[in-house]
Amino acid sequence: MKYEIFADEPAVANAAAKLIAAEARAAVAARGRFLMAVSGGKTPWVMLKDLAIEDLPWASVHLFQVDERLAPDGDPDRNLTHLHASLLGRAPIPPENIHAMPVTAADPAQGARDYEEMLVRWSGQPAVLDLIHLGLGADGHTASLVPDDPVLGCHDRDVALTGVYQNRRRMTLTFPIINRSRGILWLATGAGKIPMVTRLLALDPTIPAGRVSQDHAILFTDKDAAPGPRSPG
Repeated sequence: MKYEIFADEPAVANAAAKLIAAEARAAVAARGRFLMAVSGGKTPWVMLKDLAIEDLPWASVHLFQVDERLAPDGDPDRNLTHLHASLLGRAPIPPENIHAMPVTAADPAQGARDYEEMLVRWSGQPAVLDLIHLGLGADGHTASLVPDDPVLGCHDRDVALTGVYQNRRRMTLTFPIINRSRGILWLATGAGKIPMVTRLLALDPTIPAGRVSQDHAILFTDKDAAPGPRSPG
């Protein structure tokens, strides 16, 4: 895995936006569209605001969700609420190009199957996304793949439902589709992330993040999250 360290959280977000913009332009030139899945979190919302000012072929950019809480539309707990706030009205991306997880479906399990089928329609069978953005939790979780949840053992589905985590069930992409993606972009900031950044870099399989393939991955951290003496990038 490639690893780059930046001075602070805004610098991480800005570098991530520029990387995504370059990947988007390349994907559209090669395949006619760019398919990316985005996780939640404070740094990604800043990243998306920075991305909004990039010169991109926005009509060919499609954003999917890595994970989402089972909560009502517009709820502040919803990643989608912040995704819309970061991009819609800031970037000329068609609203229909933001593909929300159907977490308000009457049958969330069927909603997960529907999202999986939609991913296949957009990206082939099996589904292969161009880029997946991942965060890193203080407990080693990524996406909504959290320690001890049965979904960690899900290898025959690309989208699944979790148990309750921090008071909410979630819908999440699973390891198979994450590991098939053409690229993975990890973002981790703050001193509290040092222990898990260390374990991620060591491919520690005892944390969920350590089970993600590093073959086509890049990790951006700020200097506070860097485990050991390194110079900012």
